[in-house]
Amino acid sequence: MKSRTLYIALIVAVAAATFAVAMLLVNVSERRQEARQTYFPLAKMTEDTVDPAEWGKNFPRQYDGYLRTVDTQRTRYGGSEAFSRLDEDPRLRRIFAGYAFALDYREERGHAYSLRDQDETARTTQRPQPGSCLQCHASVLPAYRQLGGGDIMKGFELLCPKPFSEARKLVSHAIACLDCHDPATMKIRVTRPGFLNGIKALKRKEGIENYDPNTMATRQEMRSFVCGQCHVEYYFSGDRKLVTYPWSNGLKVEEIEAYYDQIGFSDWTHAETGAGVLKAQHPEFEMWNQGIHARSGVACADCHMPYARQGAMKISDHHVRSPLLNVERACLVCHPFSADEMRSRAETIQERNARLLSRAEDALLALYDEVTAAKASGVGPEQLAPALALQRKAQFRADFVNAENSMGFHAPQEAARILGEAIDYARQGELVAARARKR
Repeated sequence: MKSRTLYIALIVAVAAATFAVAMLLVNVSERRQEARQTYFPLAKMTEDTVDPAEWGKNFPRQYDGYLRTVDTQRTRYGGSEAFSRLDEDPRLRRIFAGYAFALDYREERGHAYSLRDQDETARTTQRPQPGSCLQCHASVLPAYRQLGGGDIMKGFELLCPKPFSEARKLVSHAIACLDCHDPATMKIRVTRPGFLNGIKALKRKEGIENYDPNTMATRQEMRSFVCGQCHVEYYFSGDRKLVTYPWSNGLKVEEIEAYYDQIGFSDWTHAETGAGVLKAQHPEFEMWNQGIHARSGVACADCHMPYARQGAMKISDHHVRSPLLNVERACLVCHPFSADEMRSRAETIQERNARLLSRAEDALLALYDEVTAAKASGVGPEQLAPALALQRKAQFRADFVNAENSMGFHAPQEAARILGEAIDYARQGELVAARARKR
């Protein structure tokens, strides 16, 4: 009787184990199928499918992340809350005296706000702006094709010089899926003419002719290039106001400055001193290229759009944001430390650069005071020209770090070097102006 009971128990155990293994195999098979089936084509995507909601029918997980770029979260030195930088740092009103940024300078919000913020800023409502702005603030490819008869580059050249109010009628959505993904293959791509022209000029300096990132770059490079389409330094060139990336000499601040000097370009004339000065835009791509992450092959998307597991699927998190708001997935994948340790390290770098930036801004204001005093005492433009040339150098460097959205984190040593030079040039200019006044 006992042996019979053991025999039955053994049969039951084997059957249960067999069932469990079978269920496991079924589950593994289903997960593998789920991983292979990355999306279900419920809607047809074309080059005219601008609305992200349509893409969301096929890619609900990614679309959910995109929708959350409306979140307004602040970090210690930035984030996505639209606070006024002019109120946070009143010195900026003097630094940008005579320029539109003295009217309105707010922290950038998420991608979903990119067009609305451009519509509402006083820099657009109170100052005339060209259609050039739409290259990075709107999903503008269909407008380029419409104007250019199917030729994006031609359409770009025709849209840039239009008044902003007129060009604005041609677009309907902020930065969207179409701007970074091929609707037929879903591959990431570069679409902005400014970047395509700029990277071609940069690669030419390296001895590579006719560089096209869409056919010649690696996938990992593309995961930075798609961000570098817009997170860059640029200017509006000539009467046609073409969005131009000043990269033919290189990506470092002095190489960009040399480019502007060679073509005799200034963004505006400083209202207090009369110096022809430059306004840095948002040179994240340029600064990141000088840092350890770029040198180590880490792409922008690795930190700002880290991979996430949802079931068996591995996707890039389309809730694009500061890594400091997502340390566990943005940093700890590579760094074997706690989230608090990594956050502390990043904020220490930012704090040190913020202190250097503050010193650079104080030095600029001291230079303005000395130049203004010299002008009031009768010192002429020729005697002040060397001081104003030093102001141009100092101001561009300080603003290069201030406008770059990492407070030095993307390349800490490079940012510190730039700010050290800014302080030095500003103090040199102050001394030159003081000597001219005392003669």
